[in-house]
Amino acid sequence: MSDPAPKLLCRNVWKVFGPNGAGILDELGPEATATQFDARGHMAAVRAVDIAVGEGEIFVIMGLSGSGKSTLVRCLSRLIEPTAGEIWFHGKNLLAASEAEMMQLRRHKMGMVFQHFALLPHLSVLQNVAFPLEVQGQGRATREDTARKMIALVGLSGREDALPRQLSGGQQQRVGIARSLAADPELWFLDEPFSALDPLIRREMQDEFMRLQSVLKKTIVFITHDFDEAIRLADKIAIMKDGAVVQQGTPEDIVLHPATNYVAEFTRAVPRAKVVRVGSLMKPVQGDTPVIAVAESTKVADAAPIFLQETILRVENAQGKTLGHLYRDDVVALMLKG
Repeated sequence: MSDPAPKLLCRNVWKVFGPNGAGILDELGPEATATQFDARGHMAAVRAVDIAVGEGEIFVIMGLSGSGKSTLVRCLSRLIEPTAGEIWFHGKNLLAASEAEMMQLRRHKMGMVFQHFALLPHLSVLQNVAFPLEVQGQGRATREDTARKMIALVGLSGREDALPRQLSGGQQQRVGIARSLAADPELWFLDEPFSALDPLIRREMQDEFMRLQSVLKKTIVFITHDFDEAIRLADKIAIMKDGAVVQQGTPEDIVLHPATNYVAEFTRAVPRAKVVRVGSLMKPVQGDTPVIAVAESTKVADAAPIFLQETILRVENAQGKTLGHLYRDDVVALMLKG
């Protein structure tokens, strides 16, 4: 059976900043260097990007500052107008959509969370979360009922009447997430949502994010410059450099098989046990079946503590079927390799 069509498909997308960017791109051609664009007073911030985001997938776009990742995510929602290419969502090329059509998609089908929480300071938590529903024209009782459910979902029940200034940074970001979720978006864009938080709160928010995703199963495009965050959250990763995607794949693919020296440098310090799934390290079933099981998608680092008491684990799929056995010696060998 063929794979399902992607939820979001991006083909040959460019963003050239400067007057008549499309004309300059046509004149210089897709192989033009940054220096050639600079010489014409232009900058190619996004260059020939192709990505496909599957239903219910967390697709992480990462790179250093200036790599083009934030510009790309704004192109995907047309907050910034792309210069060329195609962006397909709901069977429609968004670059051919009218502004009115895009407004309806942003209000009803897309959610966005940014690094800076952008809460309205004079509104309570409840009013902030309900605000997008008010823009949609929903009645007060309906929108406040939905807002209370979202507030509970992000763990802020009891703070409905608080103002943003009365909340911690982590709590403010939870309000931003609840507000974005209130409209029940199909496609969720998050642009470095946790980078302004201190490390402990950031880790807690990552845990909260994964908990929410396990419940909501959203299709997510997540921007970060932190590779540890990327490998912890992502189903797929695209790494950008100078506006182009230089490699994309699963975290495991990218760490074990870097395509360029740039990617290899990104992944050099990442312990393999953090990204390798037990399904990749398991061996065929032999002998007695161990009692304790782990899911095939579990990272080796997460399974390793169980081996303090066990020497063999059973690896199973989502339906509980045994796929293989995981051995302590193999786990130790992988972890000693770094």
